[in-house]
Amino acid sequence: MEFIKQPIEGVWVVKPKRFGDARGYFCETFKQSEFEQHIGPVRFIQDNESVSSHGVLRGLHFQKGEFSQAKLVRVSRGAVLDVAVDLRAGSPTYGRHVAVELTADNGLQLFIPRGFAHGFVVLSDMAQFQYKVDNVYAPQSEATLRFDDPVLGIDWRVSPSEMLLSEKDTRGVELKDIKPFNFG
Repeated sequence: MEFIKQPIEGVWVVKPKRFGDARGYFCETFKQSEFEQHIGPVRFIQDNESVSSHGVLRGLHFQKGEFSQAKLVRVSRGAVLDVAVDLRAGSPTYGRHVAVELTADNGLQLFIPRGFAHGFVVLSDMAQFQYKVDNVYAPQSEATLRFDDPVLGIDWRVSPSEMLLSEKDTRGVELKDIKPFNFG
């Protein structure tokens, strides 16, 4: 696997090596020893999956305090634009984001440490999105950062008129209204 540092400390693109032939390909999508060697110790406790159609935007979600989550995300079918926004108290990159196109074809994964809001929009007709998390889901600690906050300046590459959002995601708060959290 190749581990590629991103412009925001702690965020990494992970590129698994694919071994292919006429039958298709094989790759390791996660290997604890390599992950720890490059990124450090993270104990993933749960795998999740979602399937969404074109224009679905999920996010920007985060969990506060003891329920914050690190994530390792990837796409097994289709394509998404995946976004992580730094919400760490005292971080020199607070409020900045990393955006990476994850596709089944490119096989890229994104590691997002604790202290980030996370979301994605589906660029293809359909996308199957998979992610590992290192903490349980705690609805009482969940919050949503407004995906279209002009301060963030995220180019989602999908017109707002084409986006499909949950009610929760349409009620996200702006960055100025979020108290930075000490995520450890």
